Amino acid sequence: MSELYEKSLTEISTLIAEGEVTVTEAVKSCLDRIDQTEPSVNALLADNREEALKQAEEMDSQGPDSGKPLWGVPIVIKDVLATKGTKTTCGSKILEDFTPFYDATSVARLKEAGAIIIAKANMDEFAMGSTTENSAYKTTYNPWNTNHVPGGSSGGSGATVAAGQCFAALGTDTGGSIRLPASFCGIVGVKPTYGRVSRYGMIAYGSSLDQIGPMTRSVEDSARVLSVIAGHDERDSTSVNREVPNYISDLENRKDLSGLTLGLPEEYWGEGLSGEVSEACRKAVEKAEELGAKTVPVNLSMTDYAIATYYIIAMAESSSNLARFDGIRYGHRNKDADELIDLYTRSRTEGFGDEVQRRIIIGTYVLSAGYYDAYYRKAAQIRRLLRQDFEKAFESCDLILGPACPTTAFPVGDLTSDPLQMYLMDIFTISLNLAGLPGMSLPVGVGSESGMPVGLQIMAPAFEESTMLQAANVLEKNLPEFPMPKL
Repeated sequence: MSELYEKSLTEISTLIAEGEVTVTEAVKSCLDRIDQTEPSVNALLADNREEALKQAEEMDSQGPDSGKPLWGVPIVIKDVLATKGTKTTCGSKILEDFTPFYDATSVARLKEAGAIIIAKANMDEFAMGSTTENSAYKTTYNPWNTNHVPGGSSGGSGATVAAGQCFAALGTDTGGSIRLPASFCGIVGVKPTYGRVSRYGMIAYGSSLDQIGPMTRSVEDSARVLSVIAGHDERDSTSVNREVPNYISDLENRKDLSGLTLGLPEEYWGEGLSGEVSEACRKAVEKAEELGAKTVPVNLSMTDYAIATYYIIAMAESSSNLARFDGIRYGHRNKDADELIDLYTRSRTEGFGDEVQRRIIIGTYVLSAGYYDAYYRKAAQIRRLLRQDFEKAFESCDLILGPACPTTAFPVGDLTSDPLQMYLMDIFTISLNLAGLPGMSLPVGVGSESGMPVGLQIMAPAFEESTMLQAANVLEKNLPEFPMPKL
């Protein structure tokens, strides 16, 4: 039983369905692994062990349900997603005691598919960060080297999957917050097309950017989770009413990469890219060519403007979304305030961390009278040009490949005093959020100098997740098997 946690989601699901492993054994294996690794990784804010074990026993008494594709599979949820009856803090003191009375749609769909939610994952406060050092509760560490960051803001989700504490986790991606920790932690992370997965029940940071996606140890596992959580939801006005492909069966339709054209943007492969990341990613591209893919150069000339555009839009939207946390309706409330403005000020100052306050202030500034046209409107115009960049690039290729991040995971504390350098970590990921397109990080090697994982980013046209997953699956099966970290 002690080795069950090493199985992939697909493997454990098959073992449970065939009766070779009980749901209780699968859950206990993950909980034992949490007990073993959590003191050094700090991936979780809370576990749901009593309820999870009770649910596992009930499921074992019923027997496997072939109609539920994730029957008995232990999964962790990023703490930005509402979970009925379980605290959802968003990594913030202002929501320290908030317990939702409903499940986010993505969480509800996991439960309907038979998954067992065993824990909530740590995160950067309100998903604002690239390292999971901005959580109000704890710093999460990378299972490959606990002196290094796991990436963020879904660092808890990335670390818990990499450490073997669960078989999959849900993360959210506003500017790379699934793909960056997936790259740093050596796992698969998928950001779907905007609108493919319902955002209902997700505590919003940037409403036009946020997207929920799976974080797993294999491409097939991500395809299984995505097939469950994807689809239209009437409760989310940004959800797209479009048929969801059978991502799992589609994987079988491609055995090699022949017929695929892969675009290589020069903006992602040049200056600023570390040697070890370049080496690992280029070897993966060479393998893709051996498997029949054709590679062509493409131009994403607006990439240099992506960071500024993203942070103007994201901070503006965060200032609007976080206005609801005022100390009156729910969340932390200062008890010593004498008047309304004082209540707002004290409650928000005590409840929000430095990074959240920084983004709210900047966002309010760019939306203010006299500055809106100069900043927000201009950013919205450049955003359209960024999307046009991708649309033109995809005229000459099926997928675009590049590194997920310029570096491998760096030591904890290295960039906490320099927010601008921290923001630059997202240079290769944020354009997809601005364009609303799907992308994923696939582990393709370990840095020759750092010994830390390297992720290759695969980008696709809107709603072409199936093509993206097919290519990643073929590549994954033809690269050396990626190991789990030794904790």
